Amino acid sequence: MNTGKGILLKLISAVLFAVMSALVRYLGARYPIGEVVFYRSAFAIVPVMLVYAWRGELAAVVRTERPLGQAGRGALSIIGMFCNFGALARLPLVESNAISFTSPLFSVALAALLLKEPVRIYRWSAVIIGFIGVLVVLAPHFSGEELTIAMASATSVTGVLYGITGSFTNAGTMIQTRRLTESETTSSIVFYFSLSCAVAGLVTWPFGWVSPSGGEFAALIGIGVLGGMAHIFLTESYRYASASVVAPFDYTTMIWALVLGYAMFDEVPTLMIVTGSAIIAASGLFVIWREHQLALARRREAAGVPAEAVATTTLRTP
Repeated sequence: MNTGKGILLKLISAVLFAVMSALVRYLGARYPIGEVVFYRSAFAIVPVMLVYAWRGELAAVVRTERPLGQAGRGALSIIGMFCNFGALARLPLVESNAISFTSPLFSVALAALLLKEPVRIYRWSAVIIGFIGVLVVLAPHFSGEELTIAMASATSVTGVLYGITGSFTNAGTMIQTRRLTESETTSSIVFYFSLSCAVAGLVTWPFGWVSPSGGEFAALIGIGVLGGMAHIFLTESYRYASASVVAPFDYTTMIWALVLGYAMFDEVPTLMIVTGSAIIAASGLFVIWREHQLALARRREAAGVPAEAVATTTLRTP
């Protein structure tokens, strides 16, 4: 374990994902979503294959014991990526990122419903507060002033619906990933995710793709390469530090989204967006903290520590 290295890798992945999102935002108004999804997924495979080939683990990339499980996760990932990119094309960068961070909140509810995991009042409270944050972020879209502008309202509300649907679908992907990790390698999950989305994007080609200019073609390839590299850094971060340590650094993506949104698109977030984003981040961080405390308690109970001692030690944990 090397906590510092794990955090650094996580921070790098957050920057790469933020730049990738900014490029999707840049191209989203002109390019069909399916075309962007194809480039994002097809070129993401390149760095993944190169890294695992260099490690001599290429066979593990394509090996799978649960093809139907991989297909199910792939289907969820396709819906999630199309919706996420649709939201990025229609909403400010910070706002679409804020909505995407509701996925951990959705995953708490889905874990209770699908995996029958016990979810007590603390985490349910965090979920409720997180969705209050979503309402704060979305409030301007349903104000009387915006609803008087039919086209702008339709575009933004569609973006909101895309964002929420993508976030919910991504939560389902998290649940399916949790199931797959019982038998599948991380490399195979990443590979089949990218392959499924690339095929789905390619299927949209007959419906009309845009011929990119040189610079836009480079941006499309960059979306894919950055996405693949971000996944690699993300995966590697969990090799060096526990999930409870590195997961909170996901929220640094919001900071980069704010910076890139202002620098590239002159997007200045409103007070409502900043406030709602802070509420969503706080509730998500609480869920992560609570999961960490429960994991500590389970490990100590498994080691034979009495429940009273577990509770006392948990309370004293910094």
